Amino acid sequence: MPMPIQELEAALREGFPDAQIQVKDMAGDGDHYRARIVSAAFAGLPRIKQHQLVYAALKGKMGGELHALALETSAPA
Repeated sequence: MPMPIQELEAALREGFPDAQIQVKDMAGDGDHYRARIVSAAFAGLPRIKQHQLVYAALKGKMGGELHALALETSAPA
């Protein structure tokens, strides 16, 4: 069962309440998304750690309900 974009956005906003978040459905199938997240939580962290924080915020849905998620993460300038 695909994850609705609203559910994905809600999970990301819960995990990163301070963040600027943009989510796009890449294939129109509710299964392939691109997320751009700008959060102070990422300050000073390498990209792999930033992505691990995102996966943690998704609480195990990655690879299950959520098949593919292209991530762009950064701290505010």
